[in-house]
Parts: sequence; structure tokens; C-alpha cells
Amino acid sequence: MRYLILFASLLSFFGACSPGETPEQISDQAGTNEERQETDAYQVAFLIMDGVYNTELTAPYDIFQHTIFRDSIRPMEVFTVANTNEPVTTFEGLKVLPDYNYLKDALPKIDVLVVPSAEHHLDSDLEDEAMIAFVQRAGAEAQYVTSHCDGAFVLAKAGLLDGVVCTTFPSDISAFREMFPELDVREDVWFVHDDKYITSAGGARSFEAALYLCEHLYGAAVARRLAQGLVIDWDLSEVPCIVTDSAL
Repeated sequence: MRYLILFASLLSFFGACSPGETPEQISDQAGTNEERQETDAYQVAFLIMDGVYNTELTAPYDIFQHTIFRDSIRPMEVFTVANTNEPVTTFEGLKVLPDYNYLKDALPKIDVLVVPSAEHHLDSDLEDEAMIAFVQRAGAEAQYVTSHCDGAFVLAKAGLLDGVVCTTFPSDISAFREMFPELDVREDVWFVHDDKYITSAGGARSFEAALYLCEHLYGAAVARRLAQGLVIDWDLSEVPCIVTDSAL
């Protein structure tokens, strides 16, 4: 049983995707009829640890979990993974009981790996060799890998963002570039999708990044219904983002 409190935040939307990287290219094309008729769920793993931030965890969790209420799509089955069986305490004090311990348990095949931001993702967490090794393994096998806010630092430390256009929390862009100077880091965008990697600015922008992945997988109509169910205005054409030509 998951002890997780889900919530939604609303902020106004502005801007547009970069020229030549329009959302129309992916909005209504993603997913064949055969894929949409599959009954097995996407297995979506959320990596959590002490100090994980509420919004970066619960925003995509909310969006993805609500796919189970949409008909005729392959829904998402969400679960949390940690390096412990004990409750994890978020930065804001929420207690979350992990579904799996990645150090001991046999995990489901992970189709989507989600790395929310945590308090020490710029320092001590990057020295956690077991956690980085897990991210490397899961990320290599997953169909999609997403990060929110400073979760991008973990992906970069694991080597997953080499050669990938990416972003992170706006005020940590400089630190990101300094720590990983070889990366192609973009700013002034809410999220970036390159290859199978989706990196977001975090905070409330975590909602948009999650809705984008749903639109990419299920089409614009399903994404709009998911947004409506959480009282979120959603129009990908109005979201400042980068979707590269190599986005999977």
C-alpha cells in the first residue's frame, strides 16, 4: 500500500516550443493502434530518497497514475523504488513507504524511469555508487527516462545525458554546466525531449513534462483529458519546450 499524498498546482502558461521543433510533429502521431490496444501497463518507477521534493515526485505521479482512468490506452502502473524498506522522508516532511528496495528486491521491468529532485542531488547523492549504478541499469533498459529539477544531475552523473540536449532547475543551470561542461544544457524552457530522455525545470513544470510524455504516448486528446481531470490547462503549442528531431 502506498502512503503518498498527491496534489496539483496551477500556474499560467506562456511561450512556445523552439522553431523547427513543433509539438504538432508528435501530438497526434504517437502510438500505433496496436500499441493503444495493449492491455499490459507501462511500468513506471519513481526513484525516491530522503530529501526528495514533494512536487517533483507527486506532480508526475499524479499525471501518470490517472492514466488508469482513460479507456482504450495502455495505462501506466506507478511505483516507488528506494534503497530501503523504511519510510522515506521528503524535504517537506511527507513520509513515503517505498514499494521496492532496489538493493534487495526483484523489480518489475521498468519502462519509464522517473528521477525527481532531492535535497542532495548536487552533492552527496552523486557519491552514492549503488544509486548511480541502479540509475545506469534502469535507464539503459527503460523506454523513457525523465528527470525533474535537479534530478538531471543524477542522470548526468550516471552518464545518461552524454550527447543529449537537456535542462534542469533554472537557478542551477550554471552549476549544472560547471559540473558537466560536456553537456548541451538549455535554459528558458520548461522541458527538453531528446532521444528517450525528458528533462524538466521541475516545480510546477513537472506537470507539463509529465503531460507531454502522455501526449507523446497517447495523443493530444488523451493528454487534454488527463489535464482536465486535474483542473490543469494544457496546450502543448503554448509550452516553452524543446523537442528534438531525435526524440523517441
